[in-house]
Amino acid sequence: MATLSSIARFVWTLPNTAVGAVVVLVGLSRARVRVVDGVLEAHGPVLAWLLTNLVPMSGGAAALTLGYVVVGRDAQSLEATRAHERVHVRQYETWGPLFVPAYLIASVTAALRGRHCYFDNTFELEAFRGETGRAAEAGL
Repeated sequence: MATLSSIARFVWTLPNTAVGAVVVLVGLSRARVRVVDGVLEAHGPVLAWLLTNLVPMSGGAAALTLGYVVVGRDAQSLEATRAHERVHVRQYETWGPLFVPAYLIASVTAALRGRHCYFDNTFELEAFRGETGRAAEAGL
């Protein structure tokens, strides 16, 4: 049964989750979609193309989180990035509709300080720490 707090978190992330759902619908042709730990995960050829060509990073991204939606290039990308992307889901729960602007500000701030706009972004640093912590817990 959903608690009031879990309903509030869902509603708080709903604008971002809705954008994620639209992205999944765009890529739905030949896409695989499933729910893992309460998060909608999707991958397929169109989503892989979007991640490779529209994410402003060298080589694109293996996966991207939008609220409670994670899109990946393929099943292996989703598996490999799951711990990292779940940190972003928690960040969306905290920041809600403010997450994307806060993320962009963190990227610009890092760049203005002469740092990397992705690898030195505060939100990414937290996700990389969470990813490492989960791997350590699993004995990897």
